[in-house]
Amino acid sequence: MTQLSTADLYDEHGEQLRSVSLQFQNLGGMSGFSGPVRTVRCFQDNALVRQQLQTPGDGAVLVIDGGGSLETALVGDIIASLAVDNGWAGLIVHGAIRDRVAIGTLPLGVKALGSNPAKSSKTGAGEVDVPVEIAGVVFRPGATVWCDDDGILVEA
Repeated sequence: MTQLSTADLYDEHGEQLRSVSLQFQNLGGMSGFSGPVRTVRCFQDNALVRQQLQTPGDGAVLVIDGGGSLETALVGDIIASLAVDNGWAGLIVHGAIRDRVAIGTLPLGVKALGSNPAKSSKTGAGEVDVPVEIAGVVFRPGATVWCDDDGILVEA
């Protein structure tokens, strides 16, 4: 199935979409991906991210609000592989990842602010499937998100 570009989607439905102006990097093996939003809000702690990606993704995109922190990675190659194995379409990480070379070989869309080899904590602090706001754009669980080389669009 060919995905429409985000530019074309915006031209056709701009009033119904929000565009994320923050410049995320494409770090996964697929630059174009879309699906229903699922969310995790966590700060320098990836236990809930792992927990969510161990469940069936059914083509969803996990939006991880890590508060924009680049001090520790919220996703590495093992966690990204869980996403692939469980049918997730992609990840949007408002924070850092690690193992970017390995993640770049996976059939998974990954957008993140950057990378850092430092591990995050694993206490389980955070929230799951709550609205999260990134750069003034709200991601609500169940809304559709589209990502490609041009950026990120989400249903308003």
